[in-house]
Amino acid sequence: MAASGGTTLNCEDFAMFQEVLKVMRTIDDRIVHALNTTVPTVSFSGKVDATQTCKQLYESMVEAHHSRERAIKTCIAQTSEVVGELRERRTKDEENLALIKQLRKEQTKLKLMQSELNVEEVVNDRSLKVFNERCRIHYTPPKVN
Repeated sequence: MAASGGTTLNCEDFAMFQEVLKVMRTIDDRIVHALNTTVPTVSFSGKVDATQTCKQLYESMVEAHHSRERAIKTCIAQTSEVVGELRERRTKDEENLALIKQLRKEQTKLKLMQSELNVEEVVNDRSLKVFNERCRIHYTPPKVN
């Protein structure tokens, strides 16, 4: 799965999966800094086009959110498929301890990936809240259904 910035998301290794998500969340981690350095205060409002700046920041933030959500959901789908195949194999070979262990490992990884969707929601909400606090007088994002 290709992620933003040319980074490849590895669904097999959960630690690498989390590391890539961390890199992909950089825009959200730095939103306060980005807003402070690009959106002018009232005294400097004539020197910068705050409307355009806020619009561009919003668009890049939303694209990052969509990109991460697609990446997480793709990995969830891939891991769900692996879990399904392992379950099917287990029904035919119930005594295979290595198979049972592998199934449990994949199920745990699937639960962890699903929890990343919750983390993603919190990160996105926080970023949008900060964005709205600083940009609401300069730019109103389109309504999303």
